[in-house]
Amino acid sequence: MRPPRWACWLTAAFVALFIPTVEASQSLGCNGALVSKGDSPLSLLQKCGEPIYRQNVCVSMLQLGWVVTPYRAGSPGAILANQCVPMEEWTYDRGPGTFYGVVRIYNGAIESVRDGDRNR
Repeated sequence: MRPPRWACWLTAAFVALFIPTVEASQSLGCNGALVSKGDSPLSLLQKCGEPIYRQNVCVSMLQLGWVVTPYRAGSPGAILANQCVPMEEWTYDRGPGTFYGVVRIYNGAIESVRDGDRNR
């Protein structure tokens, strides 16, 4: 006997939401100070100054939603879908021979810090 379709969707949603993701926790060092995830953009500007480049990006994130189908009996069905989440990326020059620092800002806070391309 197969489980109901809604149970499969609920299980998939649960697994997708609670699987731990491996994420490198990084900081950006500027003038002897560090900025990291959770800091404000104002703190970033005070410690690191203006970035060499700013851009708006669309980050694809898995989101859980509910779909109501008028032609199907029963309760609403859960659906997992990738959705565009608008964020801002600031790029900092760390000096010759190093990687650029890329800071992603979302909802008024630093969402991530990562290395970009190598500076030549």
